[in-house]
Amino acid sequence: MFLTETWLDKNTGNAVLIECSPSNFNFVSETRQNQRGGGVCAIFRDNIVIHKLSFGVFLSFEYVSFKMEIKQSSILYMTIYKPPQNCFIEDFTELLSFICTDFDCLVISGDFNVHVDVTNDRHAKELNAVLEMFGLTQHVSEATHNKGHTLDLVITKGVNISNVNVVDVALSDHFCVFFDLSVTPKPVVGPGVIQRRHINDTTRTQFMEMIRFENPPCSNVDNLLDSYTSSVLNVLDTIAPVKVKMVNNRQKAPWRSEDSVRAQKRECRKAERKWRKSKLQVHCEIYKEVLCEFNQILRGEREKYFSKIIANCRNNSRVLFSTVNRLTNPPVSLPLELISTSKCNEFAIFFYDKVQGIKNAIISTTQIPTLPPARHLELTHFTPVTDKTIEEVISGLSSCTCCLDELPTRFLKSVLTSLLPQLVQLVNISFETGAFPKALKTAVIKPLLKKSSLDPKVLNNYRPISNLPFLGKVLEKVIYQQLTYFLLSNNVFDTFQSGFRPHHSTETALIKVTNDIRMNTNAGKVSVLVLLDLSAAFDTVDHGILLHRLENWVGISGTALNWFKSYLEDRTYFVEIGNCVSDKISMTCGVPQGSILGPLLFNLYMLPLGQLINSNNVSYHNYADDTQIYVSLTAGEHGPVNTLCHCIEQISLWMQNNFLQLNSDKTEIIVFGPQTQRQSVISHLESLALKPKNQVRNLGVIMDSDLNLNSHIKAITSSAFYHLKNIAKIRGIVSKPDLERLIHAFVSSRLDYCNGLLTGLSKRAVRQLQYIQNAAARVLTKTRKYDHISPVLRSLHWLPVTQRIEFKTALLVYKSFHGLAPKYISDMLEPYEPSRALRTSGRGLLVVPRVNNKHGEAAFQFHAAKIWNSLHEDVRQASTLTMFKSRLKTALFT
Repeated sequence: MFLTETWLDKNTGNAVLIECSPSNFNFVSETRQNQRGGGVCAIFRDNIVIHKLSFGVFLSFEYVSFKMEIKQSSILYMTIYKPPQNCFIEDFTELLSFICTDFDCLVISGDFNVHVDVTNDRHAKELNAVLEMFGLTQHVSEATHNKGHTLDLVITKGVNISNVNVVDVALSDHFCVFFDLSVTPKPVVGPGVIQRRHINDTTRTQFMEMIRFENPPCSNVDNLLDSYTSSVLNVLDTIAPVKVKMVNNRQKAPWRSEDSVRAQKRECRKAERKWRKSKLQVHCEIYKEVLCEFNQILRGEREKYFSKIIANCRNNSRVLFSTVNRLTNPPVSLPLELISTSKCNEFAIFFYDKVQGIKNAIISTTQIPTLPPARHLELTHFTPVTDKTIEEVISGLSSCTCCLDELPTRFLKSVLTSLLPQLVQLVNISFETGAFPKALKTAVIKPLLKKSSLDPKVLNNYRPISNLPFLGKVLEKVIYQQLTYFLLSNNVFDTFQSGFRPHHSTETALIKVTNDIRMNTNAGKVSVLVLLDLSAAFDTVDHGILLHRLENWVGISGTALNWFKSYLEDRTYFVEIGNCVSDKISMTCGVPQGSILGPLLFNLYMLPLGQLINSNNVSYHNYADDTQIYVSLTAGEHGPVNTLCHCIEQISLWMQNNFLQLNSDKTEIIVFGPQTQRQSVISHLESLALKPKNQVRNLGVIMDSDLNLNSHIKAITSSAFYHLKNIAKIRGIVSKPDLERLIHAFVSSRLDYCNGLLTGLSKRAVRQLQYIQNAAARVLTKTRKYDHISPVLRSLHWLPVTQRIEFKTALLVYKSFHGLAPKYISDMLEPYEPSRALRTSGRGLLVVPRVNNKHGEAAFQFHAAKIWNSLHEDVRQASTLTMFKSRLKTALFT
C-alpha cells in the first residue's frame, strides 16, 4: 500500500504507523522536514525483504523508495507526493535518469498534482514527454479526485499492470487506486563470464618498448604471420594478461564507472550521512552543494561518453543508430535457448544449406556465348608496398575489431610504428608468393534478426553478419587500390556498373535512368523499366568462373592470379552467439561477405552481362547485383517490348550458366510515360504474363508511374520524423555539437539521399521535406513553435531543401567537368560552344536542351544546365572542389 500526504512528523510518525498498520506488516516512510503536511509511506508484509534506497533530496517533491526481489527480478518501488504549485519536471527527469539506467523493472505511484486528463495542459504535456523519453507507461485513466481530474498516477516499466480500478473510499478528497501487479520471471541466468585484457596508455608504452620481432629470411607468408602473432601475444600476455571476469547481466550506465563520478558519489554519500545524522541546516546546504556538483560531473561524463561514440562512428550509421536506439528503447536480446553450442552449429549448417540449396537448384542448360574484349595490358604481379602505404591504409580503415584479432584495432593503430616493418614484410611476402595467409581466411558469423517484429526462434528470420580479421582487410585494401588503378587504366569497368566504384553511387545511377525516362516522356514516348532480383548473388559466385573472368576479361595472370586463387580457396566460417561458437564450415563458393574485395570481384564476375544486354539493343544499369533494364516505345509499338522479353530470357539463361539465381517472383516491372499511352503498353505486357506495378522501390527510391515521387517523399518524411523523435528524446543527455551530428546522420542524410532526383518537382512536394528540416532545427536550437525559422536555418548555416537540391545538382556538374563523375553523367551535359567568338566563350556554360513539358523540365540534363548557367562565373571557375563548395553555398544563401 502506498500513501501520500501522511502529515506525520519525525517524532510521532513511527508510533502512528505501527498503530495503524495491520499485524504482520511493516512500513517505510519519509516525513516533510521542518514543515507541516506532506509525507509519504509504503506498507508491506513483514515477510518481504526490502532495501530502502535514496537518490538524493529534491526540493520540488517528496518520495520514499525501496528495492524488492521477486522471482529473480529486482523491482524498484517509489511513491511520490508533489505539492500543487511546484514545478518539478527538471527534478523528476533527473531522478528518472538515475533509476532508469539501473532498474529494468520499476513502479512509481503517488499524487503528482498534474491534470494528465487535460490534453492541452502544459504540465501534463511535459510529464507525458518525460515518461515517453524514458519508456515509462502511465496506467490510470479515470478521475482520482472529487473535482474530476486524474492526479494520482501509477507509472511502470518492465512489469505487468492489470485491473486498474479507482474507488472512492470516502476517506479523502482523493480516491484510492487499486491495481494488480505481476512480474514475468526472468530466466535464471548466472553471472556471465568474459575474458578481457586491461589495456590503457601504460600498456601502449610498455608494448612499444618490449615488442621485438625475429626476422630470419622467410618466404612463407603463413610462417611469417605465425611469428608475428606469437611475438604480439607473448608481449600482451606479459603486460596485459587475459583475465576471466564474472559480470552480471544488468544494463549499466558506463559513464558512472569513471573515477571522477565514483569519487564525487562517495563525497555525496558522506555529506548526506553527515546531514541525516546532525539534522543541521548547514549540513543540509553542504549536501545540496555536493549533490549539485555530483550531478554536474555525472552529466559531463555522460556527454563525454556519447561524444566519443558519436565522434568515432560519425561515418558508421549502423553504430550511431544502435547507440540512439539503446538510449530510447529497451534492449532486445536473443532468446537464451539460442545461446548454446548446438544452436550455433544449427545456424552454421542452416546458412550453408541455404546457399547450397540455391546453387543446386540452378540448372544450367543452353550456353549464352559472350566474347571477352581484347586487353592490351596485363596485371602479372602486385607492386611491393612501403611503410607509408601501409600506414595510410591502416589509418583509413574502420577501427572495428574482430574477435579473431590478436590486438584491438584501436590499440594496433596506437602502436603501429612498432609493428610497421613486420606488417610491410607480411604484405610484400604475400604479393611475392601469390599467397593469402590461411589464418586470415576464417570469418565469424553473427546472426542478426532482420526485423524486431519477427519470431527470434525461426532461423530463416536471421541474416548472417560476417566479421573478418583486421590484418586480412589491410591486405585486401592494398590489393583493392592496385587492382582499381589497373582496371581504370585498362578501361575494364562496365560504363553502366555503378556499384562500389569511385565517383559512382546509387544516386548517379538513378539520375541516369530517370533522366532517360523523363526525356522519353518529354518526346511523347512510353518507357518500360524492369528491376531484376537475384537470390544471395554474392554467396553463389563460382570460384572457377570468377578466376576465368579475372584472367580472360580483366587481364590478370601469373603471381597476381595465383594470389586471387589463394584468396578464394580454403575459406571457412563459424557462428558465434554470446560466448558460444560453432564448428568451422568450409565455404566452397561465393565472395567473402564483409570483405573489401568482395563487391569489386562481383562486379568483375558480372562483366559479360552488359555485353549480353547491349547485344539486344536494350538500355540497362547495374549497381552490384541490382540490374535494371529499360526500353522506350511509341503508342501501338510492340517490337521493343518483345525485345525486352527476349532479353530477360537470355539474362535468365546467362544467370544459370554462372550459378546465379534470378528471382522471378521479386522481379518488378513499371511503365512510365503519358497516361493516355501507358494503358496500351500495360495491356500488351499483361498479355505476355507480365504484371506491371504502379510503383516500385529502386535502389532505395520509391518510383511511381508519374515520377512525381510523392510516395518517396512520404517515406522520407515518415522515416526522418521517426529518427528526429528519438533524437529529441535524448536532447538533454548529449551536447549540442553531438546533437547536430546525430541530426545530420539520421535526418539530413535522408533529406539529401538521392535528392538530385527531386529537380523540377512541385513546391508543394518539396515543402513537405522543408517541414522536416524546420523541425530538426527547432529540436537542435530549442526554438519555439511560432518563431520564424529562416533566421535559425541561416544561423546554423543550413541550406533550405530547395537550395540543397540545387547544391547537389551543381556539384555533380562541377565534378563531371573535372573527371570526378561517371562518364554517363558527363555525356548528358553538352558544353556551350558559340558559333563565333563572344565574351561569353570560355566561361564553361552548358547547352540547355529544348523541352516540351514538365517532365523535360524535371530531367537532370535540363535542370542541371539551367542551374549551372545561373551561377556566377567566379563560382563556376573555382579551381578546387572545396573552393567550389564554399562559393556555391555562399551563392545559394544570398
